Amino acid sequence: MAGKTAGGVQSVERVFELLELITDAGGEVTLSELASSTDLPLPTIHRLLRTLVSLGYARQLPNRRYALGPRLIRIGDGASRQLGALARPQLTSLVKALGETSNMAMLDGDMVVYIAQVPSAHSMRMFTEVGRRVHTHASGVGKAILAQLDDETVRGIVARAGMPTPTAKSIGNVEDLLVDLRKIRERGYSIDDNEQEIGVRCYAMGIPGAPTPTAISVSGPVSRVDDSFAERAIPLLRAAANQVAAALDYEDQAS
Repeated sequence: MAGKTAGGVQSVERVFELLELITDAGGEVTLSELASSTDLPLPTIHRLLRTLVSLGYARQLPNRRYALGPRLIRIGDGASRQLGALARPQLTSLVKALGETSNMAMLDGDMVVYIAQVPSAHSMRMFTEVGRRVHTHASGVGKAILAQLDDETVRGIVARAGMPTPTAKSIGNVEDLLVDLRKIRERGYSIDDNEQEIGVRCYAMGIPGAPTPTAISVSGPVSRVDDSFAERAIPLLRAAANQVAAALDYEDQAS
């Protein structure tokens, strides 16, 4: 019985190792690429992939490459909703203290997806909403997320996703983006200054140690979200990000 239990745990570890390798490769990979990235024997990789394909957690493409399967979407959606719920008290505190909308978003493939939002009491149409996917380079949360990654990874993301410019103030090339990301890493937060939507400014900060690159933000009209607002918002954002990180760490330890 003990041997079966140990073997079962090992198999689970191997399955998740393969899924993470496929994810790190951009969502699809060849069998030989997997074999070169892990110590697992080729027959074991092939057997595990066949099982994942049969269950819908992986799929084999016509070109024989393996890709993530559609059943992972349901799991990912559930996990992101849970993460958003965990951070909601901090987002609510930010809105109460600052009076502007607070968001949480995470990296999803090569895009950013909003997973939680607490709106301000002001009646204002906001571009963002839970479930919306946006490009990483043209949003406060997106740039705060990219700043957590190395330059080579950033180049790969924008090369695959493209760099559309929603406004005239959006960053439109990767070299300018990398310069901005270096500034973000130095000061510890990002700014979306009319880059996603004209008339809206956003301050965002990454969540330290999140399992997937994640960020929270506060945003509102430029008439209210100015330099004096930033002086109040940045320390509160940092405290909220650390509180979310601590809550995530507690969840990991509890499990």
